[in-house]
Amino acid sequence: MNVLTFEIPGVIQPQERPRFSRRGKKVVTHDAPKSKDFKDFVKLVAYQNKPSELITGPIKLQADIYLMPPKKYHTGPKRALIASGELRPTTKPDADNLIKGIKDGCNKIIWHDDSQIVELNVRKFYSEQPRAEVTIEWGA
Repeated sequence: MNVLTFEIPGVIQPQERPRFSRRGKKVVTHDAPKSKDFKDFVKLVAYQNKPSELITGPIKLQADIYLMPPKKYHTGPKRALIASGELRPTTKPDADNLIKGIKDGCNKIIWHDDSQIVELNVRKFYSEQPRAEVTIEWGA
């Protein structure tokens, strides 16, 4: 089993709804600017951590996403609960919207397509250092 682990520093941008524009009679869709910028950043981080060859087989993807805690949680007791992992984010953004940009950003750099992901585990935590810790496992 091969394992690749890397960190995406900074605030993880949730995938926004696609934008639509008209080109003559044709309607085209494109990413919202924030989502596109985030995917480009993920591509850069993925490129710095890519394996020697694109992964072609089934993939297990684990992502721990650390979000900034709200100001109301900056008290001593709340910080202790955050540090122990007992206080976790249950509000938006949704975990599936947070992972979409990471999956799309790794396409054609780490794996051929995110359809190769057969197992996905996304966890949300609070932290003063927002980031995503990504672990990818695949067969030899």
